[in-house]
Amino acid sequence: MVRTKHVCRTVVLLLLASLIPAGFAGAQEKVLLMATTTSTEDTGLLNGIAPEFKKATGIDLRWTATGTGKALKLGESCDVDVLMVHAPDAEKKFVADGFGINRKEIMYNDFVIIGPAADPAGVKGKSVKDALLAIQAKKANFVSRGDKSGTHMMELGLWKASGAAVPEKEAWYAQAGQGMMATITIAAEKNGYTLADRGTYIKYENNMKGAPPLKILVEGDQTLLNQYSVIAVNPAKCQKAQVELATKFSNWIAAPEGQKLIKEFKLMGKPLFTPNAK
Repeated sequence: MVRTKHVCRTVVLLLLASLIPAGFAGAQEKVLLMATTTSTEDTGLLNGIAPEFKKATGIDLRWTATGTGKALKLGESCDVDVLMVHAPDAEKKFVADGFGINRKEIMYNDFVIIGPAADPAGVKGKSVKDALLAIQAKKANFVSRGDKSGTHMMELGLWKASGAAVPEKEAWYAQAGQGMMATITIAAEKNGYTLADRGTYIKYENNMKGAPPLKILVEGDQTLLNQYSVIAVNPAKCQKAQVELATKFSNWIAAPEGQKLIKEFKLMGKPLFTPNAK
């Protein structure tokens, strides 16, 4: 689900500017446009770091939250200056194709399979492979992001790695076509399973006052690492790309100040992301 409509760069800026109080506007204002994942917005991380980035640099960070696939498309179409995304293979292709420069890993969390406490497919404690095969065998409800996001790409890869075909045409397999929080909500309504990033799940758990209907059932598998990176849009492809501002953000979020903010960002005493810039 795209939180800001994918249109030309000027309209994106105007739409995003309408969300900022008038007192922040000014003729000399420096604005950095970012395309990012729904998880960084849903968790509240961006609302935490944007004011601190403004204090440190004088730059307003404004963003469009969508799936990683669509975020990369916004970069290709020159509608943004920088990306914060979490699909390493797609990111590396974006850079190799000349659309991005200076890809920098900044933080990670992990993916988890969540589902009803009753666990009708009996997946609790299983490996990811065995859990997906059990869900398929039981024809238990499963809700996919279905939006070409980093999470969706990860899920498709996990199905293939399990040796099972992606069950896109099965009645028990639904595609939400929405962001992570909305997908979790749909899975809860269907008493089903889904793949979620831990950060958004903790936010969901917090929203449910610590008693969510869906529980973490599968976690800790090495295949579930969820790496986030920032990438500047290449000015050689996009003449209007503000590479200087993008570089300032990339350097700031990877420096001790930005990494400390990520480390200290918690809900219910739980960290949502782990900083790992090198």
